[in-house]
Amino acid sequence: MWCPCAVHTLINCTWWSCVWQEVFSSENPRQPCVPGPSALLPNPLLSSPLSSQPEPVWGGCLGLAIERERHGRDSGELRRLLNSLECKQDAYTKSMILHSITRCVYLLESEASGCTNDDVTLVGSMLDDKDNSVKIQALNTLKAFSGIRKFRLKIQEHSIKVLELISTIWDSELHIAGLRLLNNFPLPDFVHPQLRRVMPALMEILQSDYILAQVQAIRLLSSLAQKNDLLYDILNCQVHCNFLNLFQSTQPGSLLFEVLVFAERLSEGRSSPHYRAVKWHYNKQSLHEALFGDDSRLADRLLALVIHPEEDVQIQACKVIVSLQCPQDAGIRPSCPPSHSCFNNGE
Repeated sequence: MWCPCAVHTLINCTWWSCVWQEVFSSENPRQPCVPGPSALLPNPLLSSPLSSQPEPVWGGCLGLAIERERHGRDSGELRRLLNSLECKQDAYTKSMILHSITRCVYLLESEASGCTNDDVTLVGSMLDDKDNSVKIQALNTLKAFSGIRKFRLKIQEHSIKVLELISTIWDSELHIAGLRLLNNFPLPDFVHPQLRRVMPALMEILQSDYILAQVQAIRLLSSLAQKNDLLYDILNCQVHCNFLNLFQSTQPGSLLFEVLVFAERLSEGRSSPHYRAVKWHYNKQSLHEALFGDDSRLADRLLALVIHPEEDVQIQACKVIVSLQCPQDAGIRPSCPPSHSCFNNGE
């Protein structure tokens, strides 16, 4: 027979075992990971000397909360977690609570929709914590809340703070969490001045060696490239001399595809009548010179990618090649200067 004290201890340990679960899969940057029962951590108290294998914990607080929601009942679990976050906690505890809040937002739809802007503000305040792990979990939680339409405007208010964190703290996990959040909703116009200031940092992340962070950075830059008032800032941003290595066929297909989408949007943007109406000047080591300058070898890289094993990379490389063609109405627009990066009719 279990004594009441032992049962209470078991329930508490089960709760903490629930909290430990990750919401995002580090292997796949495109989708959040919603673990099933087999993916949950084992609870050591459920492994008695008589059992050879520990049983996965699904009977904990979150599992019960999901079961109650299926029957139309509010478990109150998300509210209890948010209330506990208001209390003074150490960084370790706050990180675990934020982990659990994130999972609840994803899995308890009705309870998450019942939250308020004050709850989002509370989570956003964790971005000021001294501990990076708390910042990262707060970013993940904000991303979960951003999936609920009524919270998006409130979360957009934290955009400048998120950009500041990304540009001042060199931490790959923080970069991934912050960029995932920013990629989850349209950035408001009032953020554009801050975006100009952090553009060099975004370009550095893109040229780092961490694939997940690179993919998220290039997605954000591709989105910003469609903004007329930011296009020149992107094109004039300084890059490394080996920037075109991002177009090598040895790069992962997911990164190659995103880089090619970025190149296509830049090419289309610089060819637009609005952009061509101004005579722009670029730095020698700018992104513009690396991609579209007289000495660029982008054309060679694109031709090599046309025979890439992945079909979506092939198709996107062809789209970039088409976008690099000189405008048909060259008579009324500034002429396209001959360069290695421009595909002439004879090539």
